[in-house]
Amino acid sequence: MEQQELIPHLFRTEFRKITAVLCKAFGIDNMEVAEDLAGETFLSALENWPYKGVPKNPTAWLYMVAKNKAKNYMARDHVFSDKIAGQVIASAPESAEIEIDLSDKNITDSQLQMLFAVCHPSISTEAQVGLALRILCGFGIDEIANALLSNKETINKRLFRAKEKLRIEKVKIEFPGEAEIGKRLDTVLTTLYLLFSEGYYSESQDAVLREDLCLEAMRLTYLLIENEQTNQPNVNALFALMCFHTSRFEARKTENGEIVLYHDQDESLWNYELIAKGAYFLHRASQENEISKYHLEATIAYWNTQKADTKEKWENILHFYNLLLQLEYSPIAALNRTYALSKVHGKQEAIVQAEKLQLTTNHFYYTLLGELYTGVDDEKALQNFQKAFELAKTAADKQTIQKKIKCF
Repeated sequence: MEQQELIPHLFRTEFRKITAVLCKAFGIDNMEVAEDLAGETFLSALENWPYKGVPKNPTAWLYMVAKNKAKNYMARDHVFSDKIAGQVIASAPESAEIEIDLSDKNITDSQLQMLFAVCHPSISTEAQVGLALRILCGFGIDEIANALLSNKETINKRLFRAKEKLRIEKVKIEFPGEAEIGKRLDTVLTTLYLLFSEGYYSESQDAVLREDLCLEAMRLTYLLIENEQTNQPNVNALFALMCFHTSRFEARKTENGEIVLYHDQDESLWNYELIAKGAYFLHRASQENEISKYHLEATIAYWNTQKADTKEKWENILHFYNLLLQLEYSPIAALNRTYALSKVHGKQEAIVQAEKLQLTTNHFYYTLLGELYTGVDDEKALQNFQKAFELAKTAADKQTIQKKIKCF
């Protein structure tokens, strides 16, 4: 990996780990300190590596610098040092020295404990998700605003208020008791779902696919599966959904980074091992009577791994979209349903249903209408593709739509 790519890559993979460990060590009151020290660690890399060269083990170098910065901060800020030392003494009388433990096990424990800490019921669900995305997933404010369909100012205010509330409530960064886990797990899963979704399709980074985010979401979800208390059906269903989507990564883009639409994908590039893994975890998720939106989305994703364009496939997809919309309505799910509807009942009926949605600010809406009108009314198809092109935010989307327009 080139040096100019290495630090951004490590920031994406390691910033959240360092922040989680420092947050756990310093307590919920000092989240900003943890974030600042983690940020300063990467600033040191930017200042040193271009001139002194990249160290043999860049991650170990970052961890060592983070530990030293944490110790220097405590030595420099006596009020902070006394407060932290007091916490350590109270919890571990035999040792007054705080340990910055960046071992794999403590990183894992810290991330899970921090994830549940920020998903505390004293703050709103939106704030829980935003804070988790910021602290644990390393999202910038722009990315959070995009993921939550909001704006930077609102997100900044929301995160500030959330941190203050967690301080007032004196929330501890620890794994909650069994009774509390169920109350917070839904928000934890929403956070991981959003993290995966941002990686799968990112407008904020103008990228076709950000595999690092998707794989991080899968890693954190699998940690929940490995923990006996959180190994619930909806967790297994979410992991299955991620497996099915991830199985088609290699086929979703060309060597030049251009997006490849589903019906044009080379299925020989699909990862059938991941498809099998997804089927395994979906089966595990279905052992009980509970059905979540993740069960339904995973089942739809499973049928999408069956490339054959059969009536059975599209009838099943349409059926599960109907169930999904009954369980939890989503405009995007309703839009996707209309494509399945067109495969089962024809384009005319799908056009009527699609136009009822009136998603006039969404380029996917006009792209779908363009597809549905193609061969039915090519003039309207072209008009819809042109509107889609105007609304599209990413270069990859514009390029894909432009190819459609050139066909007329």
